[in-house]
Amino acid sequence: MKIWKDIFTGDEMFSDTYKLKLVDNVMYEVYGKHVSRTLGDVQLDGANPSAEEADEGTDNATESGVDIVLNHRLVETGFADKKQFTTYLKDYMKKLVTRLEENNPSEVEVFKTNINKVMKDLLGRFKDLQFFTGESMDCEGLIAMLEYRDIDGESTPVLLCFKHGLEEEKF
Repeated sequence: MKIWKDIFTGDEMFSDTYKLKLVDNVMYEVYGKHVSRTLGDVQLDGANPSAEEADEGTDNATESGVDIVLNHRLVETGFADKKQFTTYLKDYMKKLVTRLEENNPSEVEVFKTNINKVMKDLLGRFKDLQFFTGESMDCEGLIAMLEYRDIDGESTPVLLCFKHGLEEEKF
């Protein structure tokens, strides 16, 4: 299994248990789904509940949301307006370029060449995006974006993360 972590905070952002797509060699698209689950309830595929364990009528807490967000404990954040988002993107891109120049100079040109198109596209869809930080809630790190797309007639949540802001870890 692979997990992608924020290079600045170390927060887990997503894993390879989801369908992934790399766009323009700079942006990961991670396809999730909306789920509801009972907290503390572990369900094994193919298992039947025991007849002896009748429900005692207690209220079970449930949570619902996008599986990627719930499983990796992402925290929703936001921007007041497009200008604030643009400022974040510019500052974050500068940090990424500096990091790339230090650790992976061969990727700097690829990043600079492709990121402008991606950023312009993101800014055009600002009102349709939700924003998430990692579990540490450190806004100096990667802020992932989430949008819903119509895929095969279903509204599918798609998490967007900058490739160069992540490190891949194998388990």
